[in-house]
Amino acid sequence: MKAIRSLGLAVLLASATIHSSAQRACSTADYQQRTLSTDPLARTRFEAVERFTQHQLAQPQAALGRQQQGPVIRIPVVVHVLYHRPEENISDATVIAQIAVLNKCFRRQNADTINTPARFRPFAADCEIEFVLATSDPRRRNTNGIIHKYTPISSWVDDDKMKFSAQMGDDAWDTKSYLNIWVCNLTSVAGYGTMPGTAADKDGIVIATGVFGPGGSKAGYNGGKTTVHEAGHWLNLKHLWGDEYCGDDGVADTPKQSGYSAGCPSGIPLGCDKDPNGIMFMDYMDFTSDDCMNLFTLGQKERMRSLFNDGGARATILQSTGLLPPLIYETPLPQQDPAWLHPQVYPNPATTQVALDVAYDVRWIGSTLTLTNLQGQRVLQLVISSKQQVIDLSRLQPGMYLLTGKKEDGETIRQKIVKQ
Repeated sequence: MKAIRSLGLAVLLASATIHSSAQRACSTADYQQRTLSTDPLARTRFEAVERFTQHQLAQPQAALGRQQQGPVIRIPVVVHVLYHRPEENISDATVIAQIAVLNKCFRRQNADTINTPARFRPFAADCEIEFVLATSDPRRRNTNGIIHKYTPISSWVDDDKMKFSAQMGDDAWDTKSYLNIWVCNLTSVAGYGTMPGTAADKDGIVIATGVFGPGGSKAGYNGGKTTVHEAGHWLNLKHLWGDEYCGDDGVADTPKQSGYSAGCPSGIPLGCDKDPNGIMFMDYMDFTSDDCMNLFTLGQKERMRSLFNDGGARATILQSTGLLPPLIYETPLPQQDPAWLHPQVYPNPATTQVALDVAYDVRWIGSTLTLTNLQGQRVLQLVISSKQQVIDLSRLQPGMYLLTGKKEDGETIRQKIVKQ
């Protein structure tokens, strides 16, 4: 077992470049490295969090907490379900089931704890952390903690755009009071989480639709444990290999290992120190498949819970009103999903007018449409001003015309229209 040692920021946030292929599973380390390059204050914030953590772990009560049961920390959660196609609009039941998986894993109540090897069971922890869907939103209005929102964006990458309504995502609720989880069609990676110290408007977890909740579509990662892994990052845990070859994850009771583990290893794979107990590949902060993950350690528990001590980066969660009874009761209006997922022109053929339906993507509003005849002459030009834009054809001669348009992201409309 390795001793805790002071972590330099280069180690704390270094990307696991030699294991870059593993970032297809979790891109948190790469995300943190990009944050350092784009946010000039990020280095100061991350260093402050680590100094605070090391100071807390050095206190006598930290060692005492390994053996004694403490108060259970309850974290209000809001889940933002972003969907483009109907099948991406996961059900409330799936969200509730995912929260249950989180709680079973963090409380060490999941049935597969029996698979923890005997050599590591003394280190396995009930983290005494629970996740609860919010009952009150930031304005103390009633909520079930789940937001379903249609978006014209068909896929996302790990660049935080899903966290902003202006980017066709959904704005975070107060990140000092809630854990925000965005579920969307995330490509290339299964998920990523922000470490404490990340800018408030970006703080939270992003999970690909296919790995969210038990019964997801991605084989090997359909047990809901990707969200458990990313919640670990949100609570200041690193990958077991410290995001570099034989790196340090800042936890004393996780054996040092050279890199990530894939699938579900057999036997006792040895780590960097050649400890005969091998590596702890069944820890939630490795990359093994969901069926193989089954523990957090006592040291990881200490590191996570220290965030909630006075002055800690997550301490404000304990004062959140997110789990209190709401003061305002409202019946939310149902979201009206678009009838089409592409521009639709109707009727066609037409006599006096046609309608262009762009409700699937309101970013079309403000774009210019041009109508030309078969000779390439422009006969009409207008700016889209509504989701169902009416185009007047009454002054045109019967015949065939070409309707074209282009919006800022490069998507185009090119539609033949027949005027009778």
